[in-house]
Amino acid sequence: MNEAIEQLFLDSKSADKDVNYQAYQQILILTEEKVDWAYEVWEQLLEDLKHPNNHQRSRAAQYLANLAKSDPENRILTDFPLLWQVTKDEKFVTARHSLQAIWKVALAGSAQKKMVLNYLMERFRTCEDEKNFTLIRSDILQGLRQLYDETLDQQIKQTALNLIENVDEPKYKKKYTAIWK
Repeated sequence: MNEAIEQLFLDSKSADKDVNYQAYQQILILTEEKVDWAYEVWEQLLEDLKHPNNHQRSRAAQYLANLAKSDPENRILTDFPLLWQVTKDEKFVTARHSLQAIWKVALAGSAQKKMVLNYLMERFRTCEDEKNFTLIRSDILQGLRQLYDETLDQQIKQTALNLIENVDEPKYKKKYTAIWK
């Protein structure tokens, strides 16, 4: 990993909000493609999933989701439960940002896709007791939509439509269906 990328990760923890945000944006852009330095930051990102600062937890989750495609050792298959925990963070904004990025893990391979789909389907079915469950469901369906748009995998589309079909409340069923129009 070159010094500029190392500096971005340092800057992403800066107390200066502008420096912090610029670094965060740059890291997300860099990790949209495969990188050869994922394992140089992997363990630190796993630690940061439990960081006292909710922004750091959220960012670590987003970075790991993006880096899953740069994981030839398939570490994400073992580490995913740690990443998933952040989707249930005590700070809803942190949980939500993590959940909105989680679909990217599915781009890493068929085992990752199967795992992510299973987690998302289970969460969709069981989240009614959670605060803001309609937003959680919407984020899950939006993530599935983004995954479908990226892969054109009909199984993903059918999974989403099946989840929507089982929603009882007409108002939310209509809202969720709109994501797939």
